[in-house]
Amino acid sequence: MEDRKRLTRFAWLSIGTAVLTISLKVVAYFLTGSVGLLSDALESGVNLVAALLALAALTIAAQPPDEQHAYGHAKAEYFSSGAEGTMILFAAVMIAATAIPRLLNPQPLEQVGVGLIVSIIAAVLNLATATVLTRAGKQYNSITLTADAHHLLSDVWTSAGVVVGVAAVALTGWNILDPLIALAVAAQILYAGVKLVRKSAAGLMDTALPAEEIALLTAVLDNYRQQESIEYHALRTRQSASQRFLSVHIQVPGDWTVQHGHTLLENIERDLRQALRPLSIITHLEPIEDPASWQDIVLNREE
Repeated sequence: MEDRKRLTRFAWLSIGTAVLTISLKVVAYFLTGSVGLLSDALESGVNLVAALLALAALTIAAQPPDEQHAYGHAKAEYFSSGAEGTMILFAAVMIAATAIPRLLNPQPLEQVGVGLIVSIIAAVLNLATATVLTRAGKQYNSITLTADAHHLLSDVWTSAGVVVGVAAVALTGWNILDPLIALAVAAQILYAGVKLVRKSAAGLMDTALPAEEIALLTAVLDNYRQQESIEYHALRTRQSASQRFLSVHIQVPGDWTVQHGHTLLENIERDLRQALRPLSIITHLEPIEDPASWQDIVLNREE
């Protein structure tokens, strides 16, 4: 839990970077008049709001379980990433709305060199912060930090595209390239927003663990099946931000003692946690000879 509390420092890093890059990109826009650079600044505005949401979500997610939230507060991270995806979609619409009038009436750009230098500095800052957040997201298995990192990386690529577009305008004199680049930026971040919303929805809908992680768990269970002559079924998994959950029914010979069955479950749970961490496990012991033990595979058993 202490590790989760420390994640807020990464959110503060993202907030500070967003404030600085917004300032730089707004300056670049006023220097050049480029709607491509304006679209870049708008996306950084979304970065700031997203970073603030990430801070709030990480603060809530770090709270320990209580009577109303026995499984903890980790799902707050999905609300943050979902809101970030929604804001990205809104930013894409705003960028398009800004670029279309300029597409119909192209305008010349001014002080391109200075504007590009400012924009490049902002992109480097975003890249450095995204690298830190990506590593932290993987280390702590945080969807909030991962989403924020992906958003910043998309901002870096957006900035790169805008810089190339503005430079092309300066070299060719084709002013129409500026709004075209802005529309391309809108399409790119629209795609990123849809991906974030879908991933957040999957988490809120208790989607099962990835296939490669389930394979690690079933390998442990299959090993016990062979060694102990037992069976298992009703294996169910889900994930809530950094926390994974598993439930499974273990079927053993009916003449086993309670202690024998309990010892087996303790060993199975230990090996499952060694295979995949963190993992919250619920096991259910059943006599293998009882027909009722084979009738509870469905999620909601009705009799």
